[in-house]
Amino acid sequence: MTVDDTQSGEGGGPPSEPAPSAYPTPHHVVDHTAEPTADPLAIRLEQLILGADRRYTPFQAARTAGVSMELASRFWRAMGFADIGQAKALTEADVLALRRLAGLVEAGLLSEPMAVQVARSTGQTTARLAEWQIDSFLEGLTEPPEPGMTRTEVTYPLVELLLPELEEFLVYVWRRQLAAATGRVVQAADDEEMVDRRLAVGFADLVGFTRLTRRLEEEELGELVEAFETTSADLVAAHGGRLIKTLGDEVLFAADDAGTAAEISLRLIETMGHDETMPALRVGIAFGTVTTRMGDVFGTTVNLASRLTSIAPKDSVLVDGAFAEELARTGDAPVSETQAAEEAAKAEKEGEEPPKYRFALQPMWQRPVRGLGVVEPWMLHRRG
Repeated sequence: MTVDDTQSGEGGGPPSEPAPSAYPTPHHVVDHTAEPTADPLAIRLEQLILGADRRYTPFQAARTAGVSMELASRFWRAMGFADIGQAKALTEADVLALRRLAGLVEAGLLSEPMAVQVARSTGQTTARLAEWQIDSFLEGLTEPPEPGMTRTEVTYPLVELLLPELEEFLVYVWRRQLAAATGRVVQAADDEEMVDRRLAVGFADLVGFTRLTRRLEEEELGELVEAFETTSADLVAAHGGRLIKTLGDEVLFAADDAGTAAEISLRLIETMGHDETMPALRVGIAFGTVTTRMGDVFGTTVNLASRLTSIAPKDSVLVDGAFAEELARTGDAPVSETQAAEEAAKAEKEGEEPPKYRFALQPMWQRPVRGLGVVEPWMLHRRG
């Protein structure tokens, strides 16, 4: 593509001008000024997936959308797309996306920083999804079914068949997740709680994972991590928690109440313990105020949960004092075993059923925790 081609003004926009620009190319591309691929199959696949031909340079797309080049660049980069100068590579869909984001700002529904955050969170989430689908899903399905066929000969018809189904499924799951998240927010006690909420936050960590990385082959290690992440995600979701993120040998989850987090943590220990291929697990949980941003959680409560995980013995769950108090407050655990014994004796004497607790708490020695001072952890068990 020549300079004259990129500045011809085709596609309805005016001639290009020197300006910062961005183009939707995966963010991991090293050369951020490289033009889009000219490979015929890649272009056909791009047209199939995007549903449109390349028509605009970044400058033309911004002008057609009625958005400044500076703002267009901010949106594109927030979505994780790399810069390519002024190559003609954008479509009507890119123009429409710019109009929509800018329209939300103009209507006062979103501030400009918030619109950039929307672009960034959406880009980061969907980038991971797309990478996974290509690496783990599409790659396996495009093995040539017959000798002599190439992967490229199989890819196009497969994408053509899968694309509408995957798109519908993605929208369905997103709407479901949006409904659940909205429900949690509107139930918050006040506006402050919508951002800074009291949650139970837990880390589950595979013990001795670093040693395993030296001993296992890459494929075996990948299978182990995938099994751990899949099992953890299923258990967290099934028992009412939310998986915040996975970090290879560690998962971070949250729950609205201590009882739910306690059940999840013990289920994780029990389930992993029955799998001979899985290393030992340890869990740390803390309860308190948490700041949520772009689907992640931050704050002292999160840091404390992480520290508790690092000092927890294998196949055990350590919780902080606030979490223990919350379990006792909700009646999920007794304040102490002495109290539980007294309640049982009194109930037996009066011919009544004693209180039934789901969990037991064992106080541990106080110890200093780096960056958080002295804490008194409690060991969590399933009662009975």
